[in-house]
Amino acid sequence: MSPLLTSGPVYLIDASIYIFRAHFSPYVECHDENGKDLSALYGFMSFLFQFMRRVQPSHVAIAHDASLFCGFRHKLCGNYKSNRELPDENLEIQLTGCSEFCSIIGLASFVSKVYEGDDIIGTIANRVRAESDCDVHIISRDKDLVQLLQKEADCLWDYGNNRKRFRANVVDEFGISPEQFPDYLGLSGDSVDCISGIPGVGPVKAKELLNRFSSLEAIYGNLDKVRDLPIRGAGRLTELLREHCELAKLSKVLATIICNVEDPEESFGHVVLEELKPERMNKGLFGDFLKNYKFRTRDRERLMTLAHRVSKQ
Repeated sequence: MSPLLTSGPVYLIDASIYIFRAHFSPYVECHDENGKDLSALYGFMSFLFQFMRRVQPSHVAIAHDASLFCGFRHKLCGNYKSNRELPDENLEIQLTGCSEFCSIIGLASFVSKVYEGDDIIGTIANRVRAESDCDVHIISRDKDLVQLLQKEADCLWDYGNNRKRFRANVVDEFGISPEQFPDYLGLSGDSVDCISGIPGVGPVKAKELLNRFSSLEAIYGNLDKVRDLPIRGAGRLTELLREHCELAKLSKVLATIICNVEDPEESFGHVVLEELKPERMNKGLFGDFLKNYKFRTRDRERLMTLAHRVSKQ
């Protein structure tokens, strides 16, 4: 059977990036009628309405992240993302609201306590590619997601800064292919997510190794050859690789996005392309939603105006 054609790219949105950007931004300020902060929810809704009006996607999915300290990666490594803090009660309420909001305005929205938003995006991308020839545009500023770019037209779009990374940009920026990104982080580590990598092996040496060997496994399969490479400190590098073999392999596992989740309890693991078509917004339910969260009249009116503009398209 020939692949289905889509009228445009499939857009996969990393919700957490835009929720927390609004939460910490000094330029986004919103409180409910009782003075409780609603900036994260307000900012995310404003972003998503703006995105929908500007892009008018034929297919879109939103990936939320609720796996901090309870996902499968934390069971593998207790130090993973240990520099983060769990959201307080108020922010937790807003995170729930962001997920509710997506469903109310007719967008496919997914969340998991086991898998991260990146895994949701990776699995959905894998599934839609299996039934269509669509390009995949990932809306996030998280560089780890470049490993999901398969076609030349696929991109990682940092929407806030209007910067798009295509496969060619990844090669220019990091000196490796997108597929090698987990290997790259397995070697050099990632301080943002507390992935250690190999101590003493930074981005430069990681790139040099991956330019000569295709993967972390290939490096360890040819470890005796590393000492003879024209790399400064090749002897010491060989010893570091040998000493920290298990740490490198664990770091790669932590950095690898899961693209084949099939757990029947995870709805994103069996989603089909048709389910990613935006549905008509129920403005009555949206109005009730704003009242339930006690948005002030001014903010409620602005959000209803944004909703009306999107629903008219």
